[in-house]
Amino acid sequence: MTETESIAYDVVVLGAGPVGENAADRAHAAGLSTAIVESELVGGECSYWACMPSKALLRPVIAQADARRLPGLAAANEGPLDAGAVLARRDGFASHWKDDGQVQWLDGAGIALYRGHGRLAGPRTVTVTAEDGTLTTLTARQAVVVATGTRAQLPDLPGLDEVRPWTSREATSAQTVPGRLIVVGGGVVATEMATAWQALGSQVTLLVRGKGLLSRMEPFAGELVAQALTEAGVDVRTGTSVESVSRENGTVVAVTGDGERIEADEILFATGRAPQTDDIGLDTVGLEPGSWLEVDDTLLVPGTDWLYAVGDVNHRALLTHQGKYQARIAGSVIAARASDTPLDEAPWGADVATADHYAVPQVVFTDPEAAAVGLSLAEAEQAGHRVRAVDVDFGSVAGASLYGDGYKGRARMVVDLDEEILRGVTFVGPGVGELVQSATVAVAGQVPLDRLWHVVPPFPTLSEVWLRLLEAYRDN
Repeated sequence: MTETESIAYDVVVLGAGPVGENAADRAHAAGLSTAIVESELVGGECSYWACMPSKALLRPVIAQADARRLPGLAAANEGPLDAGAVLARRDGFASHWKDDGQVQWLDGAGIALYRGHGRLAGPRTVTVTAEDGTLTTLTARQAVVVATGTRAQLPDLPGLDEVRPWTSREATSAQTVPGRLIVVGGGVVATEMATAWQALGSQVTLLVRGKGLLSRMEPFAGELVAQALTEAGVDVRTGTSVESVSRENGTVVAVTGDGERIEADEILFATGRAPQTDDIGLDTVGLEPGSWLEVDDTLLVPGTDWLYAVGDVNHRALLTHQGKYQARIAGSVIAARASDTPLDEAPWGADVATADHYAVPQVVFTDPEAAAVGLSLAEAEQAGHRVRAVDVDFGSVAGASLYGDGYKGRARMVVDLDEEILRGVTFVGPGVGELVQSATVAVAGQVPLDRLWHVVPPFPTLSEVWLRLLEAYRDN
């Protein structure tokens, strides 16, 4: 192993996914010299194996489903999708798994890139082992930011190693359509990938251990998505566990808790995420390898004045957009502390990630889409708020009827009865993903309901559901 001289920067970032890139960019924009370390592709999970390729797979599926709801288009869209064309477009959105463009952006931004495995080697120190064994030591005058994200968490099942199961990475990058696919899980990855691969020609069996899908959202979200998946041909089985798996003559066999054998060509486990902190040197600074990194609202790891953790690795909100938000906050905080500028740490202040607690938006790109921000009714009640749920069927909205014949959807707002603001909003239905930003503004801005009454939705659009919700609240 060849060791190079130690190089000093103001800020060193571990992980060059979108979250790490945002932290580095904000710190560099504040005048701090910044280096970023990446062991795989610059751009991270979201760019190559998650957000971008998965949504590229799903967009044609949703477009076809929308077309089938419209006379004049329905008959022309009854045939199967052109799987080859869909996969080719997906490849383009994943940049064909090359990071040249992302590297060019770093170069243009003036951020130094070190390729290799980065590990903490004590306070403010990071070692980078390159592929050729060269060891580079980086020291951080101000801060080290951990943005290493998560990896798929696989269950401890007999026979799993021999099966070579899909994780989210294989599910979003596969080059051929399996004839039969088992999907294990009931969350976002499971439902989205069941949606995509069924439409691309797979016969999908969805095995869910719990009672329903999308358990972290309002119950009706999972119910409507499950109904639509079933109508699309997916075999949805709730309350079903997988006890063992094997691959026999190329065929995957999954044995359920009741002893049933289910056969498929591939099996996808979408059963959670684990932090990528096993081998980043946490032990050298008194932290537990493999653990989630707890942080305060400035994204600083307690007990340190130099170590920050942003994105999935801190387990606050496992969403790319929320991690990028945290990264922007952390970069500004680091710059402020470097210049001894007082922080604005009041709730919703410039230097705290308050939205992580109260206004996290998410869209599930199934058909129908499920979109939500803030607290569900159950979460609001558990938090001690005196709340009321207001529900509206999208059938009462003219824009929904125009969107497509037989439109099915539902909206809910969770009203804080003491403060007369919204604690959470959920929409389920075709095209509702674009509604969630308006809900996020209402929740994050704590907009009073009497002011929302004056936010006039244009007619005839899906957003008229806001008026229906407010009318339902006032009338009951």
